[in-house]
Amino acid sequence: MAPWILGDKFNTVYPHKGSIKALWETKWKFACEKSIYPFHDGSIEDFRPIFQKLIDENINDACTDAYTQAFFPIAEALENQATAALSTNNTQMASDLLRRAAVVYRISRFPYVDPTKDDIKKLAFNRQKKVYLKAASFWTPKIEEVIIPHTHKSPTDGAYVPLFVRVPENASAENPVPVVLLMTGLDGYRPDNSQRTHEIIDRGWATVVCEIPGTADSPADPSDPEGPDRQWSTVLDYMATRPEFDMSRVAAWGLSAGGFYAIRAAHTHRERFAGIIAHGPGCHYFMDPEWLSKVDDHEYPFLLTPAWAKKYGYDDPEEFRKNGQKKFSLLETGILDQPSTRLLLLNGVDDGVTPIEDCLMLFNHGSPKEGRFFHGLPHMGYPHSLAPSYTWFEKVLASPQPVLKN
Repeated sequence: MAPWILGDKFNTVYPHKGSIKALWETKWKFACEKSIYPFHDGSIEDFRPIFQKLIDENINDACTDAYTQAFFPIAEALENQATAALSTNNTQMASDLLRRAAVVYRISRFPYVDPTKDDIKKLAFNRQKKVYLKAASFWTPKIEEVIIPHTHKSPTDGAYVPLFVRVPENASAENPVPVVLLMTGLDGYRPDNSQRTHEIIDRGWATVVCEIPGTADSPADPSDPEGPDRQWSTVLDYMATRPEFDMSRVAAWGLSAGGFYAIRAAHTHRERFAGIIAHGPGCHYFMDPEWLSKVDDHEYPFLLTPAWAKKYGYDDPEEFRKNGQKKFSLLETGILDQPSTRLLLLNGVDDGVTPIEDCLMLFNHGSPKEGRFFHGLPHMGYPHSLAPSYTWFEKVLASPQPVLKN
């Protein structure tokens, strides 16, 4: 391929790579202090001793049990403090402590929870879900877990689709509200979207949060390119049974790796969505062998390709590099040349995870698209990409949208 828009950064090894000390000091300490991705709702006081332990013990590989285990004592201590707070009926303190414990478990399970394994990452995820749901049970409105039958499953899919659902208190059959379906990412799952659900609820909309194929609790066969289509059909059919949901005003927001599925759904399920945001998405070039040869050197905190390969059903990252694009690319499979619902593309131009070329190519295929790209910013274009997301949803969900069918 011609030179990437990322420029010289394409061949650059970013300074945090390969060292937990460098990751903490050059990247994650700042994120933790400012409570930004991936430390939303976390506390620097919780993480400082954890990372000091990892540095002191020279634990640099997040895929090891030793990395994950280092987080458990702090998370457990926060849970114990929450129990003590509940014993004095201090529910606000208990909820805050449980939320912090959930963030600690969240970082412990980096970089990936494999849905096919019962390992320590899955244990951390299950603990996170438990404390997060308990924390959210004190919120108004609360978040609830709903586990629905996968009614469109194939023989290789799982039987159930777990969801998080949050609905405004005033929603009812007489007052149905718009709904935003959040499609999560490679490492960010259902318990990692508090701020988004707050923003959505504050606007009077409901939200449904679901993990993408090949991650966490998703039942979809990760090796089947049509697995996500079946999963979204099941989820949308369930949403249609909720009388408090206005199914003429349904939007979706695909986050990072979820952006790939957002783009696909905008085409395959175009008649069921008023609009979709693909935020930090890949669609074709992110699986290019040349791109994959360098992506582990860029802004992702740990090695990316082993987790990416596994989520697409490949045990061998090299096999994923050779064959993944032809099998899954939305260009190669003809998805991009179909009509789509309204589709907004958001990303940083300096994205070293999914190249900005993947957003730009969409303007030359299928229906007209919308886009907002942020020069000088990396993957996802944070923080500047958040405000346009909510502004766009406000317009899309203000009234039922015409559907483009041909």
